[in-house]
Amino acid sequence: MSFPQTIQAIAIDKNGEIDVLEKKTVPFPELVPGNVLVKVHYGGVNFIDTYFRKGLYPAPKFPLVLGMEASGTVAALPSDEKVLNDEQYKKRGFKVGDKVAVLQINSHAEYVSVPWFKVYPVPDSVSFLTAGAALLQGLTALTFATEAYNIKKGDYVFVHTVAGGLGLIFTQIAKDRGAIVIGTTSTPEKAGVAKQYGADHVILYPVENVVERTLQITNGEGVHVVYDGVGKDTFEDDFKLLRRKGTLVAVGNASGAVPPFPPLKLVEKNLSILRPSVVNYVVTPEETLHYGTELFKLITSGAVKIKVFKEYSFSTEGAREAHSDLATKSGKTVGKLVIKIAE
Repeated sequence: MSFPQTIQAIAIDKNGEIDVLEKKTVPFPELVPGNVLVKVHYGGVNFIDTYFRKGLYPAPKFPLVLGMEASGTVAALPSDEKVLNDEQYKKRGFKVGDKVAVLQINSHAEYVSVPWFKVYPVPDSVSFLTAGAALLQGLTALTFATEAYNIKKGDYVFVHTVAGGLGLIFTQIAKDRGAIVIGTTSTPEKAGVAKQYGADHVILYPVENVVERTLQITNGEGVHVVYDGVGKDTFEDDFKLLRRKGTLVAVGNASGAVPPFPPLKLVEKNLSILRPSVVNYVVTPEETLHYGTELFKLITSGAVKIKVFKEYSFSTEGAREAHSDLATKSGKTVGKLVIKIAE
């Protein structure tokens, strides 16, 4: 099959605010012998995209094509005989035309070339839209709820920004395991959505004292684990929310990076703190197959439902609108934002 020399992509030439985002013509991705070439249908928009745009995470090079996840179809298979004979590769059964999702930077483009073990088979019953919206946040929630802190029946689980795309998935996984979910959000409307997805207690942080309400709910003991994707603005309160031997999982930096802190802060309650990354939980072919299979089982069974807030156009204006909507503090978004890249 012949492919074009150039493609369209959402990219930046420098770090900055949303005005650096552009739909640009970029070279067709290199056909690496060990990679799967994917024709992209949907690209999920995530806070990590804003971190790369602003420079919080350094760009490998410019122009930088953004996007850490996408769904699409297999356009070309690896040519490396060693890969084709690998038992883990064979387990995936890839064929040209298969529906897949990918976890790879540079994915908000018409085509993306991805190492084969970072390509996730998608069941026929899961749409391209759901697959493109689910992968990064779904794998993050599943690995963090298993390896960062293994959520168990009866645990009190606290989720900041519980009505966001990641928060809703954390909630559903925790409820599937029999935990009690406490979360925060900014409006009664968002609280209603979080409760529809299983949250037991939702605190409106603009008008309620989050620490006091949480301690009241937990009979003064605090929660077993906090999942905090906000960062700087909520970090100090996290220590007050946790019970003795509790675990703080720092998920992200939506309000800015957490400043340095003395390890002695952990001594008072013998707390644990982690700042994991999903890309370090899904490294080996065995890990990617295991967690990808588990995630899509949860989705196909209905235990996890993916809420899409809005589909944005594959254009400069669409990308800028998506980044603006995602990053607006106490903003309007509920669920996941996606860019529709192709039919």
